[in-house]
Amino acid sequence: MRTLALSLALALLCLLHTEAAATVPDRSEVAGKWYIVALASNTDFFLREKGKMKMVMARISFLGEDELEVSYAAPSPKGCRKWETTFKKTSDDGEVYYSEEAEKTVEVLDTDYKSYAVIFATRVKDGRTLHMMRLYSRSREVSPTAMAIFRKLARERNYTDEMVAVLPSQEECSVDEV
Repeated sequence: MRTLALSLALALLCLLHTEAAATVPDRSEVAGKWYIVALASNTDFFLREKGKMKMVMARISFLGEDELEVSYAAPSPKGCRKWETTFKKTSDDGEVYYSEEAEKTVEVLDTDYKSYAVIFATRVKDGRTLHMMRLYSRSREVSPTAMAIFRKLARERNYTDEMVAVLPSQEECSVDEV
């Protein structure tokens, strides 16, 4: 009986380890080009400017075991505005990263690693803590399922419909030259 219990416990441990390993993304699936297609925030700037915002392109690259770089390209009246942010992984409990240069923490709330990702960002600016959710998509057209997940997570974080913006598509503003 003792041997059977020990065998079952060992089998369960192996199963849990296998499931945990399966949840770790293959970096080749995460890396590459994404579109930021929707946002949710309650900041004054976002609420005032959300009607003027357009889709942003992003490129995710891994620089090392626990470091990633996100390059952004956004349209502006003066052309294509580009910038980069480097993040370091802060925890093995989920995908949480921190950037000292931007004083920003980002957490992956939900993703299938292939077509969409919902990211929650927290930034400290001028002594205030600002929050924003982003829906990343591999294509300009996001699936209805991914949009439903984004809206559900936004409601769970107390964002109202007025605090959510689905960004219109735009001419390509490429991150390739960043």
